[in-house]
Amino acid sequence: MDSRFTPQGTQGTGITVQRALELPGLRSGLPEVLAGADRLHRTVRWVHAGEVPNIASLLKGGELLLTTGYGLGTRPADQRAFVRTLAERGIAALVVELGPRFSRLPAALVETARTAGLPLVQLHREVPFVAVTEEIHTEIVNGHYALLQRAEEVHRRCTEALLGGGGVPQVLGILAGFSGNPVFLETAGGQLLYAAGAGPADTDPLQVWEGLRGQHKDQPPAGTTLVDVPGGGPGTGSVRARLVLLPVSAPVAPVHRIAAERAAGILAVVLMQARQEEELAARGRGDFLTDLAEGRIDAEDAPAQARVLGFKPGGAPLLPVVMRLADGPSPGGGGWAVLARAVAEELASVGVPVLLGVRPVEGRVPLLLGLRSESERSAVADRVASALRAGVERAGMQRPGARPPVVVVGVAGGWAAASAGLRHAAETAAAAQGLPELPWYDARRLDIDLLLWRLRDHPDLAAFVDRAIGPLRDHDQRSKPPLLPTLETYLAHAGRKAETARELHLNRQTLYNRLARIGELLGTDLDDPQTVLALSLALRARRHVP
Repeated sequence: MDSRFTPQGTQGTGITVQRALELPGLRSGLPEVLAGADRLHRTVRWVHAGEVPNIASLLKGGELLLTTGYGLGTRPADQRAFVRTLAERGIAALVVELGPRFSRLPAALVETARTAGLPLVQLHREVPFVAVTEEIHTEIVNGHYALLQRAEEVHRRCTEALLGGGGVPQVLGILAGFSGNPVFLETAGGQLLYAAGAGPADTDPLQVWEGLRGQHKDQPPAGTTLVDVPGGGPGTGSVRARLVLLPVSAPVAPVHRIAAERAAGILAVVLMQARQEEELAARGRGDFLTDLAEGRIDAEDAPAQARVLGFKPGGAPLLPVVMRLADGPSPGGGGWAVLARAVAEELASVGVPVLLGVRPVEGRVPLLLGLRSESERSAVADRVASALRAGVERAGMQRPGARPPVVVVGVAGGWAAASAGLRHAAETAAAAQGLPELPWYDARRLDIDLLLWRLRDHPDLAAFVDRAIGPLRDHDQRSKPPLLPTLETYLAHAGRKAETARELHLNRQTLYNRLARIGELLGTDLDDPQTVLALSLALRARRHVP
């Protein structure tokens, strides 16, 4: 954790009575604490000086009151009433300067202050109250400025996280790390959307939610901070969601609330983009899976966060799958929410735990499945691919005549393997866009296509394709029949002429003539292994170059 954002670094955000007494102004008066020494940690909100008996009516609480004692009264009963009234008002401390009115403070005053728990300080030397007031007020203002600076730094980090491709979980993670407490995002109705933990490594935020917030929906636990995330546009007053900061490891300080209020503005923008909570939840799961794939979530922390999202595969092998829509992101109108719901309903029949998310920006649907054993990978992949395509059709996101979505299945394994597998499958899904249609693609068998896709913008790749099969492309643009399909089919069947002729519905002699013509145009021997390898790579690479 960044040392600037440790919980210890966020405490003491206001000036205390103890700190006020240590400043030069009051220190020069030789202060002596007569009562409330155990309460000098109280926060001083403001400083007030006055000499009237009813001064308590002018105070709001949290003030440090400076006086020479002329308003205390001469009778013990008046002095006791004066102190009790100040204590009830909730002032931070009473500071009395000794002099013409009192050479020592009356016993009734001191005893009442002790009983009421009010810090009482006497000054043995005269001090200028104006200078003391200015000094303490400056300290308070500087403290507020430092507090705002720390909150602004958190706001900056949250903004950078979103701009860097992160989502709501990362924003909550930053807030949780800053406050040292778990942070939750719930709907206006109290349903949990996201959670981020902070504190001991074995702390599960879901257990915290169920044990504290989940059992106190009508009356949150003492010390809980709730911050509304607005929705529906400026000035509407509607609440889209709510940030919940629970005081588990430490109290929630004012700076934490300020940081949460700043973050709420960022979250409001994110939530307005996802027009309904169903889409928001699907995006949140997509954010989690993407963060896992990109290494922003450690494999050790992933199971607890996945449980918060409802995914509990136990110790089963995890199967990463990515579906990429051929036409990219859908139009607005909640299309991704409809897709997530339709796909989830189709996947319910697969019979294994599923964590499904959406990533509208990339036009893909990442998911994790919990297998009973690695041996059922292919069977589950068949069912999942069928369910994914059926969901796309039900959601109306399969345009007539468009290519079906690409489904890529990664390698089954633990959480660390799932992280790498999701990333590999996501990249492979993009590389598989131009490949012959299959119900699903095995990511392990597309590494060459992925490598060529990564080189798609490199001029050397286009030059290689042009050298290897350029004459055939030129021929097919001018003459018939086209020869590239013949070469592709021939290489796909590893040079077996009978199978090639059967698939192309050609007699053998016609095939022999075409192969001879291909060899003539390319000036190569189709029986040479190096030639076959170069032509195979060129045919794969041509899908990725202009």
